[in-house]
Amino acid sequence: MLIKTRGVVLNYIKYRETSIIARVYTEQLGLQSYIINSVRTQRKGSRIALFQPFTLLDMVVYTSKQGGLTRISEYKAAYPFHSIPFDIRKSSMVLFLSEMVARTVKEEEENPPLFQFLYQAIVAFDELDQGFENFHLVFLLQLSHHLGFGPTSGKEIVEQVAFSANAQSASAAPTVLALQAYEEYFDELLNDPARTTIPNGRVRRELLSVLVRYYQLHVDRLGEIKSLAILSEVLGE
Repeated sequence: MLIKTRGVVLNYIKYRETSIIARVYTEQLGLQSYIINSVRTQRKGSRIALFQPFTLLDMVVYTSKQGGLTRISEYKAAYPFHSIPFDIRKSSMVLFLSEMVARTVKEEEENPPLFQFLYQAIVAFDELDQGFENFHLVFLLQLSHHLGFGPTSGKEIVEQVAFSANAQSASAAPTVLALQAYEEYFDELLNDPARTTIPNGRVRRELLSVLVRYYQLHVDRLGEIKSLAILSEVLGE
């Protein structure tokens, strides 16, 4: 059966000589994996760019009662990017955030609020010309609410991270005190992100580190986020 749906590309892996298997979070079917043939070619008209992280697609897809890999009958860009592919800071954030979404969103059923959040956040990010240095932090905080473990305050984040299993030792006391200094920033990011006053890249990097740890406490086998190092290098953080 064929279904028309929008989708958010999360990532892809190479498959055979010129094909890929793409993971796409769809509006109608949740998380799906699709085989796309003959897109990894050097010929003019190659469409591999449409399967870069967070690309927004309009698709007609095949469905199967047995689940598993299916195919896309038709696809095109639902929203052509104006800035993300051309700004290394933005593309690095997108690479990191798409990896976080791919590792945390597992449901193979529709979730309209989650899809709308992803879609609208990506479009808004592409349209920003400046003032997007905190976007990844705000995105992760808002995503956590859709995943069911969203914090209500900076104190909640800090306490969970500080007193997690890895922090239960006498030597961890200074770390606990240091983390408490970030409660105010998390409160701003949660309640009024446009007015957040994070002073510099070092603090922003440490806030992100705390957020990733917060996710690791709530998502089984989240593991190492490989693109985090790339993001830190590009942003100079």
